[in-house]
Amino acid sequence: MPALPSCCRPYNGRRYRLLAAAIVGWLGLVAVTAKAEDGASLAVLDAAGDTLVEVPLEPGMRWCLGWNHSVKKFPVLDCYRYHQGRMVLERSHQPDFAAGLGHTLGRGEQVSDGEGGYWIENIDEPVPGDRYVLRVGSPSVDHRLLWQDDGGEYRISLSGLAAGERVTLQLNKPEATGKPDDV
Repeated sequence: MPALPSCCRPYNGRRYRLLAAAIVGWLGLVAVTAKAEDGASLAVLDAAGDTLVEVPLEPGMRWCLGWNHSVKKFPVLDCYRYHQGRMVLERSHQPDFAAGLGHTLGRGEQVSDGEGGYWIENIDEPVPGDRYVLRVGSPSVDHRLLWQDDGGEYRISLSGLAAGERVTLQLNKPEATGKPDDV
């Protein structure tokens, strides 16, 4: 697996411990259950509110939601950070100005990635309610979570777990764990 973009590189502070990880079947489906030292986690919930994936978070930790553009087939990344108890959209990588992509004036800074694409840096927008809903794409779209920790690189294919389904990606804080009441 190639190195993850700097958006996904780990926070250099205290690390969480991965308590359990299981690879299920030849599709490479991964279920992760873990606990961060402060109790915060990134959770992916199905439409019934059941947890599909839970990734422990430490303050400053970064992760990306990646997917393959449905028309051009190249990878796109939206990268987040756990900052001051919030899920914050930090930056986005887009290799092209294909359908549905592009920079919105006043929302971050567009900079070249040096390979023909671009990063939208310094978006720094807290995600409303620390959660959002995603309609997971097909296996060819391959919606996936990417992060690094303790020198390891992790990738969970949401398309492998819930293609075509509605999921909620949410920040679980120690005082607010469990199913959201508005799902």
